[in-house]
Amino acid sequence: MIETSFFNRDLSWLKFNERILMEAERNTVPLLERIKFLSIFSSNLDEFYRVRMPVLLALQKLSNKEDNDIQFDENLLSTANQLISDQQQRYGKVLKESLIPQLKENKINLIYGQPFPGEIKKSLSRYFLSQVMAFLQPVYINTDTDFFPSNNELYFLVTFRKDGEDETVVLNIPSNQLPRFYKVETDQETFIVFLDDIVRFHLDKIFPGAEITGCFSFKVTRDAEIDLKDEYSGSLSEQLEKQLLKRDLGFATRFLHQPGIPANVFELLKKVFNLKKANRIAGGQYHNLKDFMAFPVNIPKLSNQNWPKLCNTDVIEGSLTEAIYKNDIIVHTPYQSYDSILRFFNEAAIDADVREIYITLYRVASDSKIVNALISAAKNGKKVTVLVELKARFDEANNIKWAKKMKEVGIDIIYSVTALKVHAKVALVKRQVGDRMRYSGLFSTGNFNESTAAFYTDHILMTANKEMLREVELLFIFLAKRVKPSSSDLIKFEHLLVAQFNLQQVFLNLIDREIEHAKQGKPASITIKMNNLEEKVLINKLYEASVAGVKIDLIVRSICRLVPGVEGMSDNIKITRIVDRYLEHGRIFIFHNLGKNDVYLGSADWMNRNIYRRIEVCFPIYNEEIKQEILDIIAIQKQDNVQAVCIDEHMDNVPVEITGPPIASQEGIYQLLKNKK
Repeated sequence: MIETSFFNRDLSWLKFNERILMEAERNTVPLLERIKFLSIFSSNLDEFYRVRMPVLLALQKLSNKEDNDIQFDENLLSTANQLISDQQQRYGKVLKESLIPQLKENKINLIYGQPFPGEIKKSLSRYFLSQVMAFLQPVYINTDTDFFPSNNELYFLVTFRKDGEDETVVLNIPSNQLPRFYKVETDQETFIVFLDDIVRFHLDKIFPGAEITGCFSFKVTRDAEIDLKDEYSGSLSEQLEKQLLKRDLGFATRFLHQPGIPANVFELLKKVFNLKKANRIAGGQYHNLKDFMAFPVNIPKLSNQNWPKLCNTDVIEGSLTEAIYKNDIIVHTPYQSYDSILRFFNEAAIDADVREIYITLYRVASDSKIVNALISAAKNGKKVTVLVELKARFDEANNIKWAKKMKEVGIDIIYSVTALKVHAKVALVKRQVGDRMRYSGLFSTGNFNESTAAFYTDHILMTANKEMLREVELLFIFLAKRVKPSSSDLIKFEHLLVAQFNLQQVFLNLIDREIEHAKQGKPASITIKMNNLEEKVLINKLYEASVAGVKIDLIVRSICRLVPGVEGMSDNIKITRIVDRYLEHGRIFIFHNLGKNDVYLGSADWMNRNIYRRIEVCFPIYNEEIKQEILDIIAIQKQDNVQAVCIDEHMDNVPVEITGPPIASQEGIYQLLKNKK
């Protein structure tokens, strides 16, 4: 047995966020797109502090107790904090030394930690007095103050002296009610001003007659975990609604503040805000720079070239359902239009022959056209069954809202059991044709969500394969029982790979087959694209395959615990990470099988949660033309030498060496599909 090793999942995640930062640092990326990457980096880091930092703090605490055997690297927290600190330094450097000067060259002045130019002061004062002032709520702080800073909202800590008394006040920066940036245009230039600075500039209007001695920005990030009982008791939606109200009351995991807060004031805040467990981090003057996503400038030459959505030529005219009956159809978002997916549900909603509709919903758009089609279908007399996953993190409230609306019109709503999420992306339509029931359906690598389909790369298969769709029907029958899978009642899936049933074992068997081929001296290879790679059983099987001589290409966007390029363990494994204008999201699994190329797509990453705590569905591609299209797409991604980096044995993002013509895979895929006949 080979001795194996694994990257730490949290450090790997931070390395992925570093890859996002690298795009902001690249001069070849259009200026406004670089600013968006700064926004994505900041948003990701906030989520890390909300979701992962509480876990690390809890593990550290538990590992210090004598009565358990939890293994925790005592250097992990300090290593993570150092990585974050280094990345924040790079963030500030690229913003101040590169992006702001380039904006200036384009007559756009981002006022960043500097006085306001005289020509815009009157405009800013009018805006403050007429708009901003209405949302300000100063709170005076002392040892008896009962004040709870909201999660990730912006505040000023203001100290001043008035009438011989020293005062400490927390003042909100109302960025949830007003735009974070205010734009002032003159004849010559455009000025972009932070809402924070508009408030700071007018402190004399908020505290008249006071001598301002200090003004420091800060925010508090809180634990986002929701605590639900393992056993189902009462209404899951009611439990979740109660817990959602508590989410923003979680303990503080980070107190991010502008440097310079006096020591005595800091001690007061620690007590009043209950910051004992929080990482207290001195940052810059501005926080929540995820708001850069709404940077109020739109200049085409400073943005990505527009790629109009492509139409899938298989579904332009006639009945979509009839087209699916004739042949499988695949849609690749966001390169191809999502309209055909919306059309699938719209046709089903009004088709007099449709009897039943089934669908899983994990994250849906806030104004979901798909859910509205389902509501219309129910009103049109069809039986509609929807599995709504209420526990989709940060989408719980939206999912609860839609579940209530669907229930009101008689749609059968299934909720997953508390300790098991349903992450599968499947839909089934049953249509009465004469004395026969005909099936059509969708299998997707991503959510049924027209909003995210605009920038997530996913693959949606439309099929009338009755064997596959009957297995979907069996899955819905099982899910409606609201029980956890057990060995006594497992469904035998012959086509689909379903987590909790057969998914892990089938993947292990497919890898074993490549191992046997390699041992026999035959060609053997595996190519896998996914978002996250963590689960040790499957990683160890890939290590075993590498030792046997199987050539393995992995395209892993985010967390990756597999260590590549280690002699005698993983020297036949190459890992690349692609970051570009679209979020790489589709999961693709290709097993060479002596040139036959067994291809699966699906919803499942290889993470502990996906393998052991979720219902996932991966599905085979039987149509040879579609299979070749998937192989062509992956071939382009494997050749990417512009947007791809290699993950090395030290977990670093190493740019791919350009030895031939430059290939940016997303542009290549767009051109491939554009030229599709």
